[in-house]
Amino acid sequence: MGKKEKAAIKIVLDTNILISSLLFKGELAGVVDLWKKGKIIPIFSRDTFDEFKTVLEYPKFSLTAQEMKVIIEEEVLPFFEVIEVTDKIKGACRDADDDKFIACAVSASADFIVTGDKDLLDMGKYKSVKILSASEFLRMFKSE
Repeated sequence: MGKKEKAAIKIVLDTNILISSLLFKGELAGVVDLWKKGKIIPIFSRDTFDEFKTVLEYPKFSLTAQEMKVIIEEEVLPFFEVIEVTDKIKGACRDADDDKFIACAVSASADFIVTGDKDLLDMGKYKSVKILSASEFLRMFKSE
């Protein structure tokens, strides 16, 4: 029998992890490699995508409108699944602003939220969604 193909893992990336993986070299660039190879399916909701676009425009990143367009249209959207949030979640996290990542993950039946946010990491899990740091998440793929 042939080797059974593993289903791609669905993940929600918090905004800082997503921005860092796209704009900076280093360990986090491995996240981009995983989605380009089809090993993971990153998920956006309207709220998480809007936050991503807002942060991408921050002056500290010095990106032109054209550079932002290329990142969104070539590096992100072809690989991301965009979902409608069906599970409204309020008060799950100490920082209410992080609830949108939990709502996105639960609505998408994601396997993981990958984050550097202490409030989310302290939760460890929400329902069936595991919450990991980027280094913990990337370690899962080291043996492949």
